[in-house]
Amino acid sequence: MTITKNQEGSKLTVALEGRLDTGTSPQLEAELKNSVNGITELVLDLEKLDYMSSAGLRVLLAAQKVMNRQGKMTVIHVNETIAEIFEITGFNEILTIE
Repeated sequence: MTITKNQEGSKLTVALEGRLDTGTSPQLEAELKNSVNGITELVLDLEKLDYMSSAGLRVLLAAQKVMNRQGKMTVIHVNETIAEIFEITGFNEILTIE
């Protein structure tokens, strides 16, 4: 998985490419943990994400909880495959998806 970060002031955009699964979710978790201090707006761009497992969902949920305390989190460019995962798991009710 490739993680691309772009910060503009207190807004951080994180673009994911590839697969977010048991093997790669610790990498994203570490990146987010090290990057969200002082961030009030987190945008996750999933346009190039091919797959997400329950481990990936757990990382998104943890990020959402952190951002609820310090700002907001938005998920953008959700493809059909990931949208279906969000729908089945109920994450479409938890996350702000644009």
